[in-house]
Amino acid sequence: MTSVSPIAASLYVFVGGGAGAILRYQAGRLLTHLLGPQAVTAFPWATLAVNVIGGCAMGLLAGWLARHGGGSAGEQWRLLAGVGLLGGFTTFSAFSLELMLLIERGQPWLAATYALVSVLAGLTALYIGLIAMRIAA
Repeated sequence: MTSVSPIAASLYVFVGGGAGAILRYQAGRLLTHLLGPQAVTAFPWATLAVNVIGGCAMGLLAGWLARHGGGSAGEQWRLLAGVGLLGGFTTFSAFSLELMLLIERGQPWLAATYALVSVLAGLTALYIGLIAMRIAA
């Protein structure tokens, strides 16, 4: 694999991360608009949605990179889309905070459900993305 300079690598991550963060923000706004403020404060639907979508997208990217991502172009896509875009889009830190808030609000069963669904759905979505790319090849 041809390496990318540290400055260029940082720029790819910076641009991708900014775009991912904006997409994450807009996804939250969209779900708040669609479901209403009460629904999105009662259960963290937006975070769940972006983590599942991000998991699937990471699976698709990983599958594509494994098949077509040799050389510096593959590294650039990995940095831009994988580290930057999907790193800025998915929200593990927000997931952790929202999980803790559910626990602190005295809703341990809802918190456990949220954690289990988030992890299992995210892993399943990533697997589906990988399989989709393997089938498409």
